[in-house]
Amino acid sequence: MVSNQLLGARAAAGLLILSGLLSGCAHQHAAASTASAPVASAAATPSAAPQEMTATEAAIANAGSSAPVITAGSTQQTRAAVLPTAPMRYTVKRGDTLWGIASMYLKDPWLWPEVWVINPQIPNPHLIYPGDTLALAYGADGRPQVSVLQGGAVRLDPRLRSTPFDNAIPTIAYASIAAFLSRPTVMTSEEIHNAPYVLAFRDLHQVAGSGSEVYVNNLDGATENSRYAVVHVATKLVDPDDGKVVGYEGIYTATALVQRPGKPAKALLIDPARETLSGDRLVSADNDTPVMFTLRAPASQVKGQILDVVAGADLIGSYDVVVINRGQRDGLAAGNVLAVDQFGDKVPDLYRGGRQIDEGVDRSFAPKVQLPSERTGTMLVFKVFDRVSYALIVGADDAIHVGDLVRSP
Repeated sequence: MVSNQLLGARAAAGLLILSGLLSGCAHQHAAASTASAPVASAAATPSAAPQEMTATEAAIANAGSSAPVITAGSTQQTRAAVLPTAPMRYTVKRGDTLWGIASMYLKDPWLWPEVWVINPQIPNPHLIYPGDTLALAYGADGRPQVSVLQGGAVRLDPRLRSTPFDNAIPTIAYASIAAFLSRPTVMTSEEIHNAPYVLAFRDLHQVAGSGSEVYVNNLDGATENSRYAVVHVATKLVDPDDGKVVGYEGIYTATALVQRPGKPAKALLIDPARETLSGDRLVSADNDTPVMFTLRAPASQVKGQILDVVAGADLIGSYDVVVINRGQRDGLAAGNVLAVDQFGDKVPDLYRGGRQIDEGVDRSFAPKVQLPSERTGTMLVFKVFDRVSYALIVGADDAIHVGDLVRSP
């Protein structure tokens, strides 16, 4: 008979051999998987946080497994884009905008999607609300991450959110673009031809303001209390690339509240922005432009020009609204960020062979040199049509003019 000790020893040896075989198979399987997928996402495999990180920062870094995949090269680029003055903690306040917060953290605010960590345990994780505390941390791969200190392993202090979800901070200041969200402000010649129009005023005046009653022609299908935006057809928008008319700028004047449908219909003017004239057009006041959109560079390279500034000024500055000659057909979408460049001047080259042309000599024959274009600002596209778009100037380092270049940043 074999002793119990001997049986125990043999069993232990057998288990050890089996364990070695299994681990060897597992090693070969892992090696094969690595060979088939040589490029791995840093966010896909959790790793230990660097020793210099605090426990909170480590928790935030490890909670970022749902963050966008970023390669090693773009990791360094994104890390370099973080401002040295970026706060490690920031509590969102009423009146903040996503653009303002992104500008607080990043040299290039449109890189926000690269650093924003979505926490799936938070309702509407793409949105940020007043009272949220944002934290900046760096993952084990050096990638910067901004996250909300709330939910799951990163919940530091439990609290009840009482802010309605529709009160999330907007991407840009709503007041700057409110007049353009629900009021179509670029019209085609066909739309102008077919649109209802102000026929006359009840008091037979030539202009009307708030509280005035107007008669409208061609307002078919209108019902009592339906609303229409009244627009004055203004600037013709011509694309300098091909000389074609791409639309007409429509300036909002008031909202027409239908009091009595008919031919002609009768309407009351409310919410005026300027005087309304006979012949002004009525368009649907449906809001099809989101206030919340994702900051990002265009998916394809975009190059265009500024066609017009809505304020009508010669010089364009921050928070002015401009029209550009690029739209949906060029791949633009609401939320796209574009750089603004000023055309370089042509200057005479007055130096030849190390000597300057004498002042008494005709200098008009001196060769002209085209100076390079220089970056002067940044714009955020918020409303897109087929061939044109509206954009808000969100940063201006120098004066911006009609005709200046716009391009992908």
